[in-house]
Amino acid sequence: MDKLEIRPLVLGMMPTNGYLVKNRETGELLLIDPAAEAQRIVSEIEQMQGKPAAILLTHGHFDHIGAVEALREQYRIPVYALDAEQEVLEDPVKNLTQMIRHSAVLKADHFLHDGQELELAGAVIQVLHTPGHTAGSACYYLPGEGVLFSGDTLFCCSVGRTDFPTGSGALLHDSIHRRLFALPDGTRVLPGHNEETTIGYEKKYNPY
Repeated sequence: MDKLEIRPLVLGMMPTNGYLVKNRETGELLLIDPAAEAQRIVSEIEQMQGKPAAILLTHGHFDHIGAVEALREQYRIPVYALDAEQEVLEDPVKNLTQMIRHSAVLKADHFLHDGQELELAGAVIQVLHTPGHTAGSACYYLPGEGVLFSGDTLFCCSVGRTDFPTGSGALLHDSIHRRLFALPDGTRVLPGHNEETTIGYEKKYNPY
């Protein structure tokens, strides 16, 4: 049996993929990109009998952070994001909340750097800085499970938009080819939108 239970949730208006990652032995649970619908996420956590330990953000756009404050307050857990994404998180124009007639500022509790290795909920997590969709976009690779949480960097047969503030098509292309395509072909890719895929499939079929 796999050490981790990974439950995807399709959340919010976009819709966005959020993920609950539970250690089957300890019950500790990570929340990755809790995009919206905080009460629904709470219900799922209760159903899984999970004990929330941390929130990990792949980037700071509104459609990935909508439930963060409510869940951080309810569970008293820290929020992690890449250091290069601080500007996006704390600027309502750059995090696009003004696009939905809102003005949100989110302050992370811990800022990560490229190449950092975390151990949370009993899982070893490698932090990959993958700029392009935003300047501080991050992917989280769990080598022990062969899983990559790719946020809006890499999708099934597509890639993230680069026309928002701090985006760059050239950087996105480099991030995918130099960082993500260097991972094993069998790596499961769990993206921020749409269905899951693998690194090998994207190397072969992704037109971007």
